[in-house]
Amino acid sequence: MSSSFPLLSIIICTPLVAVILTLMIPGRFKTAIKVVNALAGFLAVLLALLVWHKYDTGSHSAKFQMLEHHSWVSQLRIGYDVGVDGIGVAMVLLNAIVFFTGTLTMWTLQDRVKEYFAFTGLLVFGVFGVFTSLDLVAFFFFYEVAVLPMYLLIAVWGSTRKEYAAMKLTLYLLAGSALLFPALIALFSNGGSWSIPYLAQHGDFSREFQLFVYPFLYIGFGILAGMWPFHGWSPTGHVAAPTAVSMLHAGVLMKLGAFGILRVAMPLLPQGAAYWAPTFAITATIGIVYGAFVAMRQTDFKFVIGFSSVSHMGIVLLGLNTLSPDGINGSVFQMFAHGVMTALFFSSVGFIYDQTHDRDIRHFGGLVSQVPLAASFFIVAGLCGMGVPGFASFWAELLVFIAAVQTHPVLGIAAVAGLVFTAAYMLRVLGKAMFGPRNEK
Repeated sequence: MSSSFPLLSIIICTPLVAVILTLMIPGRFKTAIKVVNALAGFLAVLLALLVWHKYDTGSHSAKFQMLEHHSWVSQLRIGYDVGVDGIGVAMVLLNAIVFFTGTLTMWTLQDRVKEYFAFTGLLVFGVFGVFTSLDLVAFFFFYEVAVLPMYLLIAVWGSTRKEYAAMKLTLYLLAGSALLFPALIALFSNGGSWSIPYLAQHGDFSREFQLFVYPFLYIGFGILAGMWPFHGWSPTGHVAAPTAVSMLHAGVLMKLGAFGILRVAMPLLPQGAAYWAPTFAITATIGIVYGAFVAMRQTDFKFVIGFSSVSHMGIVLLGLNTLSPDGINGSVFQMFAHGVMTALFFSSVGFIYDQTHDRDIRHFGGLVSQVPLAASFFIVAGLCGMGVPGFASFWAELLVFIAAVQTHPVLGIAAVAGLVFTAAYMLRVLGKAMFGPRNEK
């Protein structure tokens, strides 16, 4: 379904326009810079809701809707092709929400405000591009635009070994890109097109080709999704990043990896996905249990959330590797639920850190009576993280685990057992910091 009104291009360019306006405003006008970016975030939310409203859930005439096509590099058959399916709609809305709330969270920022919001806007621009691109070159271009600003955002505005965390994150993600680039070229060389929908329908890739190339795509994208054992960059990056960057990092950037697997790897190489699914289901299950175990031993709020994200993204990857409609639907639902949940987590912890300059759980107690709003947000996010019925993650995890038990019974049971440890570390934090004896300091 094509659209004459370039709605998706407008939402992609909204943060880019904010970047341009930010660069034009003198650095001393900090409030004006923040207002411009807050308005851009609010506009992005409105546009994302409009995309959601315009998307026809009952249409079976085309998988992608609101399509736009423009030739980019005609000699190489590279085009600017954008469109959304139901998954893309949900991810666009998630990015807009985290962009807007992250801007408000950093309202008290005083250090190099102009540069911070310029890099943040560039990152969000790249994320919108990834979630809407239907051309492999454009997809990879936006993917790199989304990833690279993280280095400076952490190295300049971060804390807690920020240079180390920024470099570690960048090296891991560039290693993932090094796997993706040759795999994408191989897809073009064998399929004759950069178009993702065209390759999904007409890309007649041999079984041998699919079995060889699929791990490059899965691991390349999986590194950004916090895939075990290539997850080490993620908790370290969470801890070092400023609050809003942590929100974008866990809430949106990690979803790019899972989205890449779902948009590129699985539909283009279905035989490769079927062959490698049992292997990658094992790594996903290890990630679920490992992340929960390590989170139990952490004393830093951000490290708890960081390893919690590794565990929850393991649920996303496990659902994808069931290759079943229920498992994949549960994965997408978990991506959205986890994005909102972790953004709320980091926003709450950021507020507490701004007031106390401390994140050690052992130093806190009775926060419910001292900062009731921030504590309430943290508790809500914690209940969502535990998968309590009534919260979005419950339905996501239910679908994933049902599908996992049906397709990989032993792994499904192990993953369900991991929920016990998730509840243990989350209740430990809530009991000690939120409801424990009040610390007068």
